[in-house]
Amino acid sequence: MCPAPVSKNLPRGFIIPIGGGEDRVKELHIHRRFVDLSGGKDANIVVIPTASELETTGADYNRIFCDLGAAEVDFLPISRRADCDNPRYLDMLDRATGIFLTGGNQLRLSTILGGTGIAQKIRRRNAAGVVVAGTSAGASIMSEHMIAGGASNAAPTEGAVNLAPGLGLTNAVIIDQHFTERNRLGRLLAASSYNPFLIGLGIDEDTAAFIGPDGVLEVVGSGTVTVVDASSLSHSSMWDASRGQALTLLDLKVHVMGEGCRYDLVGRHAYPPDEHAAFCALPNQKVTTS
Repeated sequence: MCPAPVSKNLPRGFIIPIGGGEDRVKELHIHRRFVDLSGGKDANIVVIPTASELETTGADYNRIFCDLGAAEVDFLPISRRADCDNPRYLDMLDRATGIFLTGGNQLRLSTILGGTGIAQKIRRRNAAGVVVAGTSAGASIMSEHMIAGGASNAAPTEGAVNLAPGLGLTNAVIIDQHFTERNRLGRLLAASSYNPFLIGLGIDEDTAAFIGPDGVLEVVGSGTVTVVDASSLSHSSMWDASRGQALTLLDLKVHVMGEGCRYDLVGRHAYPPDEHAAFCALPNQKVTTS
C-alpha cells in the first residue's frame, strides 16, 4: 500500500503520528492543534477507535474534540471487517475534515481495516487535504511498513522487530511509539536497517510529529522524536546475522529532537527550534468532499 495520488489543486493533508500517552486533561496542545488544522470551529472530526477494545474509547475522544470547539464529532464503531462495508461510515469519512485513529493494538487495527474500503477512503481523504492523526497503535499503522511488535532493547539485534503492512499514508518513514518510555531504540534501528530508504521515527509519549504536505515535520509535546537516517549506511550485518545476534550498523545518523525542532523528510536535514520560523500549517487549507 502506498499514499493515494494528490490533486493538482490541493496539498496533501497533515499526517500526525502521536507517541501515545498524550495529555488529554490539561493543556491538550496536540489535540488542540489537530482540531485547528482540521478547521477549528468548522471542523468535522471522525474518530476510529478500532484498535481499542474498550467501549468508552470512541466516546472519550468525542468529548475531547467537542470540548476543543470542533463543529461535528462522531466515531465509527468498527469492530469487525464486515463493519467496513457500511456505506454510512464511508459517507462520514467523505464529509470529515479530520480523522483520528486511537491507540490499542495495531495488529487488531490492521487486520480489521486492511484492504477494506475504509482504509482506501482514509488514504484518499488524506490525499484530498484531510488531516489524519493517530496515537500509539494509530501512529504505527500510518506508514506503509508498520512495526507490529518486537523486543524492548537499546541495542539492535536480528529478529528484534516484527513488521506488517500498514495503511500506507506515507512510504517515507517507519514509526514506533511509546519510544523512550519502553526502550525501543534497538527495534527501530533494526527496522531501519531492513531498508535504509526508510526514515525511522521514534516518538515519545505526549509527543507528536506534525508532518506537513511539504514533507517537513515539527515536534510538538513534552518528549522527543528520535529520527534514524540509515541512507548513508556503509555497512550492515543484518543480512547474515543469526537470530538474536547483535547487529553492526556503520554510519547511521541519529537525531533526538525536542519541541519546536523540525526535520525535512525529503532533504533529510534536522533544524533546531526557531521562534521566528512559521509553523508549516496551512490555515486556509481547503478540503474537498465527495
